[in-house]
Amino acid sequence: MNIENAAINILKRGVELDTKKRYTEALVCYQEGLQILVDKMKDDINDVTKKYLRKKVEEYMNRAETIKKLVLKQKETGQFHEQIQIENNSTGHSYKALFGRFLDDEVEYVIVEDPYIRSFHQCQNFLRLCELLVRKCCNLRKIQLTTTKDDKSENNQRMWFSNLLNDLSQYKVHLIVKYSDTLHDRQIM
Repeated sequence: MNIENAAINILKRGVELDTKKRYTEALVCYQEGLQILVDKMKDDINDVTKKYLRKKVEEYMNRAETIKKLVLKQKETGQFHEQIQIENNSTGHSYKALFGRFLDDEVEYVIVEDPYIRSFHQCQNFLRLCELLVRKCCNLRKIQLTTTKDDKSENNQRMWFSNLLNDLSQYKVHLIVKYSDTLHDRQIM
């Protein structure tokens, strides 16, 4: 695959994400694709190709700027919502990579809905998320988790949450754990 095809595929993915209103992901694709095209324009290519690439760069740059403004406006009005789909059994999705850009001094309260914080490794993953939140959000005061009860090891589950509650209290962060019988999807707000 040549460099232009790589850029085209990345930009097509950006358009696909854009039409699905997955704006931040689309923006990343637009930026990557644009960088490849700009780098290609620096190569020794003919004027016709350069003119065509310049036109495409301008089109995608305008769309990227529009998306940036849209996301900023949605954030200011509290309407911004992003959903990231992660396939089962996929790897390489750290909490920092997924949420790092949203974690700052303005975060005071985080709501996590995850029906599968039951077994030891799931509780360890939730602990890692809490550690990241405490490190990145100096004004964080509350984390609310809604999950389901583990009928097989309910005592262990409660003990893990109790230990985490004690650990978080050292950072003046209050952990609230709620249980739901109807929860099906994971969500962090």
